[in-house]
Amino acid sequence: MITADLTGKRVLVTGGASGIGLSTAERFAMCGASVVINDLPGSVNLCKQVSRLQSAGYDVHAQAADISNEQEIIAMVAASITRMGGLDYLINNAGTPATKSPIPAENLAEQTSEFWEKILSVNLLGAFRCTAAAITSLKASRGAIVNTASVAGIVGAGSSSAYSASKAALINLTRDHARAFGPEVRVNAIAPGLVESNWACTFDDQGEVANSIPLKRSGLPEDYAETILFLCAGASYITGQTIVVDGGLTLA
Repeated sequence: MITADLTGKRVLVTGGASGIGLSTAERFAMCGASVVINDLPGSVNLCKQVSRLQSAGYDVHAQAADISNEQEIIAMVAASITRMGGLDYLINNAGTPATKSPIPAENLAEQTSEFWEKILSVNLLGAFRCTAAAITSLKASRGAIVNTASVAGIVGAGSSSAYSASKAALINLTRDHARAFGPEVRVNAIAPGLVESNWACTFDDQGEVANSIPLKRSGLPEDYAETILFLCAGASYITGQTIVVDGGLTLA
């Protein structure tokens, strides 16, 4: 696992109470950064994980907000920036499949307008709104943004057509924001493949699929956190890119 000296750096991680977000927040904190972890209001795990990290001596704080709610985003980002005295890195990690099991593309009945709206409000508009609320501070610090997309946004499939479309749009938004906010702010994304975590949507054949890819395993949250750390703490000449982190899944 790579590391860096991030003393004095300030980080906001959305959807950070579990999985990739939690591993990312912990990795940045271990490198000396101040970290605000966002998750849904009432999240027991948010309180639990922040308390654990604080007990370990890390400068970590909780800031709850529903990433599908614009006003909550604005308040959450402002409070995070005030608490830390600025912002260097924004990790737009919050996301939802809005389903507990995959929905085939041909099943239009279950992919209602409400279903699409839920996914887009979090996976796409949530990232856009967080960026809009944070961009002034990020420009001041000449910081970086990393969006969590998905290989589903590149090759399709995933948990539903709506989910794949939201991640494809996020990849395109990453490119647009890189053009718009350079040279002050670099904007990149990662595209995870299989993730070994408590993701809301369960794939019955994940073990079988994992065994078919070149690296023969699902990705661990820390595998993705490492790439996010690289894109923030290093990668000074990389912007507008989506780094596929999938163990070779898209080659299989």
